[in-house]
Amino acid sequence: MFKPAIAIAALMACSLPAFAATDYPSAKMHTALPSEAMTVTDWYKQNVYDPNENKIGDIKDVLVDKSGKVVALIVGVGGFLGAGEKDVAVPFEAVHPTMKDKKWWLVMNTTKDGLKSAPGFRYDSNTTTWVPDRP
Repeated sequence: MFKPAIAIAALMACSLPAFAATDYPSAKMHTALPSEAMTVTDWYKQNVYDPNENKIGDIKDVLVDKSGKVVALIVGVGGFLGAGEKDVAVPFEAVHPTMKDKKWWLVMNTTKDGLKSAPGFRYDSNTTTWVPDRP
């Protein structure tokens, strides 16, 4: 019973057209990765610290412009277990990765109070964008 099903699946797979990379001349592939590249997991959902190693927030989202450049980070600040937390947008360049104890730390030259005083944003799931958080 399984042999005919396997044979049919194999026959169907062989009958599908094969697409080579040359079928898509506009597609460009890396032959090597940039040496300075970092993965988004080094940023997304990571804690952010002030210069004195005090946790001041955590990365909630990474915003990319239409050209693919990372332009801003959404940082959650304040609250306890998510309650009362405020999300603020900071320029990507404002957060600096620092290696400590063989682990990346994200450091920002501000305080928790500095982040709390920044304008807040909320995620609008209908438009899949961050919008100003107006009461």
